[in-house]
Amino acid sequence: MQDRMQDRPATPLLDRVRIPADMRNLSNEQLRQLADEVRAETISTVSVTGGHLGSSLGVVELTVAIHAVFDTPDDRLIWDVGHQCYPHKILTGRRDRIRTLRQGGGLSGFTKRSESEYDPFGAAHSSTSISAGLGMAVASAIQGKPRNVIAVIGDGSMSAGMAYEAMNNAGAEKANLIVILNDNDMSIAPPVGAMSAYLSRTISSRPFLSVREFMAKMAKNFPGPIERVAKRADEYARGLLTGGTLFEEMGFYYVGPIDGHNMDHLLPVLRNLRDTEHKGPFLIHAVTQKGKGYAPAETSGDKYHGVQKFNVITGEQQKAPPGPPAYQKVFAQSLIAEAEVDDRIVAVNAAMPSGTSLDMFAKRFPDRCFDVGIAEQHAVTFAAGMATEGLKPFCAIYSTFLQRGYDQVVHDVALQGLPVRFAMDRAGLVGADGATHAGSFDIAYLGCLPGMVLMASACEVELSHMIATMAQIDDAPSAVRYPRGEGFALEPLPARGSVLPIGRGRILREGSKIAILSYGARLQECLKAADELAAFGLSTTVADARFAKPLDTALIEQLARHHEVLITIEEGSMNGFGGLVMHHLALRGLLDHGLKFRPMTLPDIWIDHENPKKQYDTAGLNAPQITAMALAALGREALVEPARA
Repeated sequence: MQDRMQDRPATPLLDRVRIPADMRNLSNEQLRQLADEVRAETISTVSVTGGHLGSSLGVVELTVAIHAVFDTPDDRLIWDVGHQCYPHKILTGRRDRIRTLRQGGGLSGFTKRSESEYDPFGAAHSSTSISAGLGMAVASAIQGKPRNVIAVIGDGSMSAGMAYEAMNNAGAEKANLIVILNDNDMSIAPPVGAMSAYLSRTISSRPFLSVREFMAKMAKNFPGPIERVAKRADEYARGLLTGGTLFEEMGFYYVGPIDGHNMDHLLPVLRNLRDTEHKGPFLIHAVTQKGKGYAPAETSGDKYHGVQKFNVITGEQQKAPPGPPAYQKVFAQSLIAEAEVDDRIVAVNAAMPSGTSLDMFAKRFPDRCFDVGIAEQHAVTFAAGMATEGLKPFCAIYSTFLQRGYDQVVHDVALQGLPVRFAMDRAGLVGADGATHAGSFDIAYLGCLPGMVLMASACEVELSHMIATMAQIDDAPSAVRYPRGEGFALEPLPARGSVLPIGRGRILREGSKIAILSYGARLQECLKAADELAAFGLSTTVADARFAKPLDTALIEQLARHHEVLITIEEGSMNGFGGLVMHHLALRGLLDHGLKFRPMTLPDIWIDHENPKKQYDTAGLNAPQITAMALAALGREALVEPARA
């Protein structure tokens, strides 16, 4: 194992820290040493497991300081997104399991309530921390249980409207909430120096807070206009000094910016806020660096955001052997091919240019590609606005993230019949990222919308054809789903896809006894199952539906009338494609006279992180489970229940 090949770092101080309480008597100097050891342990761990490295390295000192100052877990600490929580897990009783990170049966790569009392709120999507923290703070006040609530949110997550909705509410509630803005791109802050650190310590201290409160009370004795002027002068003076006017306007007491890697800056500020009698929300602006303390991560363009296993000394990541192109790359190449001949095509993504491969599109068409930040709601309606003016927007958003913009899909796109085209990456199960990132629900949540055209690609070539098809759909919204990872390389990719007939599937193999109708990338498993069934003497038809809306009703009725068993397969939740097929069959009376219909979907459970094959075994959607389902329908063998997570 690489774990044994690479020497684990010496961590004498960390070895004495099992939980945060063990840190609370350490000196500032010892806490600095502890942070160095946590950083080394984090690098060593991720070199073996892979995962989110740069973001975790950027919050090492912040993590140590928070746990050393506050009484976690009684004080609540919430990490927005949660992908930066590896140091937090090391310090909260999980170090002995840290090298199971993102492995089957091991620790999650995100915060998870069921995993530890130190994870009060599970997160893997962004911009939820302030809302959750405010809820906890209000609940603590109502129940008479005084505690500190700390929410750590990255500057990227502040691009989502939900964060500002929560801040607006928190300011109005005057809740006991501390928000730490982890600014790792210097996107807001001026350069951090000694004067900024001094101001931060001063304005977070009780004497300064008392002076402000005294002046505020005095101002109330002035006539109304003078009171308002005095209040404004105070707020804007602080805003000019520290850049916090926006947050002050929302009711927060702003502190910063401070150096998020300097314990001499962090510890006094956190202690001041812990001990203050001031009521109301605070915002600490901490400037950090992604990948801090590990040279390959510091110098990397993407800051080692998500990494494979790597060599600690060289930083070289393990590379899988060359294989078929990844679906997201095929999507980008296909979209570029369409955009070459149609200048109305534009592309939109929500802070995932490399994840969706739209960075390739942006290089070719920089003026026609838009990254709107972590703001899926805005992305959808922004695309809708472009569609009203005759452009052809392709909105590339992971299936799990499109959930965040669902009302906009319904109200701003579908209801108005606007031809926005949704490319839903990471459809189906996603391996090490687990349930939070699985694209499980889009078939169901889009399949119920009138006028929506829904497609699922069975392979990378089909995806190319579907992008070409969507480019020609100019009178309705449309969507295509495709999985994470590589395709199948069954045939060469075309230079440009061909337009498919809308609502028409295809038959790949003719049989007479059993029909398997696949929607999406389980098609190859269906063909394997047909081979297995042939060994039982059972003739099997395999068809690729291609479309969930509009359904190929002629194909479905043909399969139902000429086979004893009809099985549908999809990488989605219940009430998706199988539900649409069953609804049609029931209305046509084709379930009334002996047809054995069996919908196979993702089971009604949350499937944890694991390698994809094992995940699909758990889901019961690999060839052996498909074969077992067909045999059971014929009474040839008892139904084999899929394994449960």
